[in-house]
This record gives sequence, C-alpha cells and structure tokens, in this order.
Amino acid sequence: MHIKTFVFNPFAENTYLVWDDHGETAVFDPGFYTQEEETEFIDFVQSERLNLKHCLLTHAHIDHIFGCQKIKDKYNLKPKLHAQDLMLYQSGSQLARMYGFPEVVFPAHELFEEDLNQYSIGSLTFQILFTPGHSPGSVSYYNLENSTLLSGDVLFEGSIGRTDLPGGNFDLLIHSIKTQLLILPKDTKVLSGHGGITSIGQEILTNPFL
Repeated sequence: MHIKTFVFNPFAENTYLVWDDHGETAVFDPGFYTQEEETEFIDFVQSERLNLKHCLLTHAHIDHIFGCQKIKDKYNLKPKLHAQDLMLYQSGSQLARMYGFPEVVFPAHELFEEDLNQYSIGSLTFQILFTPGHSPGSVSYYNLENSTLLSGDVLFEGSIGRTDLPGGNFDLLIHSIKTQLLILPKDTKVLSGHGGITSIGQEILTNPFL
C-alpha cells in the first residue's frame, strides 16, 4: 500500500491518496481549496501515473469535501459517504458561507450500501468501521494487511474529534472509539483528518480523553 498525504485549506485538513502496486487509487477526503492546492494534487496524480478510481469520505464536514466538485470534473468520480452524513453533505454550501468562504459547489454523491462493511481499492481491502460521534455518519477505514487506519476526525494524536458541531455527540464518539478502534492491534498506524500519524497503542497509553 502506498500513501501520499496532503495538508490542505485553512483548516489544515489531511487529504490522502492511497494506491496499490498496480496504481489503482482512492482519494480520501479531498480537501483542496485553492487553485494552487488543486494543481499540487493533480500534478502528483499525473506524475505518479495513478489511476484515480475512488473518492471516499470519512465524513462530510466542509474541510473534508472542498475538492469534491473538482474531483468530479476532472476524474468523473462522485464522493461516497455514509447515509447518516447526507444532510451534512447537502448543507455544505450553506456552511461554507457561514465560515466566510465564497460560494462552494458540491457534486452529486453516492451512498454506501447500508450493510457494506468493506471496500476494495484494487488489491487493497479496507474494513469500513461505523464510528459516529464527530458527525452522525463518520466512518473509519481499516486495512489489516498494512496495519493502517484512516480515522477521519474521530481519533487524533493525543486528542479526539470535536463534538460541538451539529450532529456531534461526545458519549457516542467515545463509544465508537472504544468499541471500534481501540480493539484494533496496538501497532495499527492511525492516519487522522488533521495532525500527525499516531498508533492505537500510543493512544491507549497517552490520550487524555480515553
């Protein structure tokens, strides 16, 4: 598994490209906002000759979906998200205005099937873990073979996702983390929606919220 991390937009959001040895690629949470960020993203995909075939969301807060329309325009990919975050996604333009951003357009979407619990990116298989609390439809993606978890804004290095936004629920978030994430092997690398890489073992030992 190959991973490229970009830090985009004023929220310093982590956008991830993940691809297998044959170049089949997914973008997780395309957060690029400026023309320069969009160019950086597209140039990397082209320089590595990646076959971008999937656009996956951990959740639908605006900092994680700024680039969805550009992904649709350039690669003809609709973002895939959990149904419980649909209302959040559909309110993206309104929320962007509330944060003072110019008009942002978001494309048509696709919803994960209700009983879908895994997703393949070429030869890579990810378990889809339902981890609500930061948002109603937050999901995390876990690849057993490479001991890697993409946790979105559920679990961070030394912290957890905020729950004071619409749809947030602190007790539910803690329950999601403890029942879905902390049961993973301790050497599992955690790639979060913001900040640096951590591990499940490190968070068990040092995270003050857990």
